[in-house]
Amino acid sequence: MKKYNVAVVGATGLVGQTFLKVLKERNFPIDNLYLYASARSAGKKVEFDGKEYEIIELNDDNIRDDIHIALFSAGGGTSKEYGPKFAAKNAVVVDNSSAWRMDKNVPLIVPEANPEAAADHSGIIANPNCSTIQVIPVLKVLDELYGLKRVIYSTYQAVAGSGQKGIDDLEANLRGEDSKGYPHKIAFNLIPHIDTFLDNGYTKEEIKMVEETRKILGLPDLKVTATCVRVPVRMGHAVSVNVELEKPFDLKEVTEAFAKKEGVIVKDDVKNNVYPMPLEAAGKDEVFVGRIRRDDSVENGLNLWVVADNIRKGAATNAVQIAEELIKREIV
Repeated sequence: MKKYNVAVVGATGLVGQTFLKVLKERNFPIDNLYLYASARSAGKKVEFDGKEYEIIELNDDNIRDDIHIALFSAGGGTSKEYGPKFAAKNAVVVDNSSAWRMDKNVPLIVPEANPEAAADHSGIIANPNCSTIQVIPVLKVLDELYGLKRVIYSTYQAVAGSGQKGIDDLEANLRGEDSKGYPHKIAFNLIPHIDTFLDNGYTKEEIKMVEETRKILGLPDLKVTATCVRVPVRMGHAVSVNVELEKPFDLKEVTEAFAKKEGVIVKDDVKNNVYPMPLEAAGKDEVFVGRIRRDDSVENGLNLWVVADNIRKGAATNAVQIAEELIKREIV
């Protein structure tokens, strides 16, 4: 099997460390591995697959010209500055930030929905928002079977979605200390505020979900709205998804179609208290769906509860799956 030179940019962060874990678990065909981070982390040692690697300072002089795939999770500003520089040296960048997601020339990919879009890259591919990623596989099933008319999201997002600082705030609150990153305490609380507020009253996180859903599914006129809430859960996002379909549906057919979808696991046996929960999704790569039921308030209405590990499927695993598609399609 051919092997590839892989760079991880932001290797010391929460998602960067998970990149390494997922690459190892999935036996990604790595020849040489290059780990980049900021100057303050340069020189630190990181272990991967039984070997020790030294963190390389991210700067123009250190960008190698033999990298095939660069997995980025270092923030939007870094991605905007360095993504094109890696691409100019013939690497394909898979970026986890929001920097490139809505660029019409950059594919936005969830492999269970639009893997073919990888062929249209010009050196950069965007990894969607964590909450968007986990709902797309089930929406793709519904769109193919019945067509989508309207989607309403209500998210319950874990503190890990804010990175290590979110986890630190939750733990500090539990010790009776104030938050440093969040505007309020998150312990024993809910904060309906993720990212910054826009003039229309929505947050950037909510608009990301709206726009990204349309782009990935190729449905620019789809009616979508969202309310995104931070909850005092360490890991694992949950999304209540209310869908209005174009055609009548059969609940059994819907459930069976979800069960057949790669990367989706149905947990829907309410008589035995079986439904998706963040604790069970943590550490796993699949999307879990349950509470599958009709919404009789509208014609062809359906309610779903979708849960996934936001650092794995919602970030690192999806990016690695994109890299696997590049190899599979021989476009790297």
